[in-house]
Amino acid sequence: MVDHTRVKLQIWDTAGQERFRSVTHAYYRDAHALLLLYDVTNKVSFDNIRAWLVEIREYAQEDVVIMLLGNKADCGYERQVRKEEGERLAREYNVAFMETSAKTGLNVELAFSAVARYFDNCTEMGVGP
Repeated sequence: MVDHTRVKLQIWDTAGQERFRSVTHAYYRDAHALLLLYDVTNKVSFDNIRAWLVEIREYAQEDVVIMLLGNKADCGYERQVRKEEGERLAREYNVAFMETSAKTGLNVELAFSAVARYFDNCTEMGVGP
């Protein structure tokens, strides 16, 4: 629910796996929003985000909403990617950013709510998908 309005989100999770690479282009074309996650305890997953963003820019609709999420924010002592690095990358590509924790629930609902609220506001204004 977003402001007492029921919102339906259809979520596809490829977990960044190469075996799904061939079908992601089709998902990009039809997507209204994309949540890109990297693991803050895994620098390689963060480094791969640029390639995903380039691919999204090539195949997704021009007005697709993109949110960059740094997951495992609860793992401070294992952290390999600083929050500031995620913020910098998000600014560079002009996308929203936040850190989350699937383990503790930190910002998980907020991330989905932010995307749903964006589309609810677009509908109220008569714009968007």
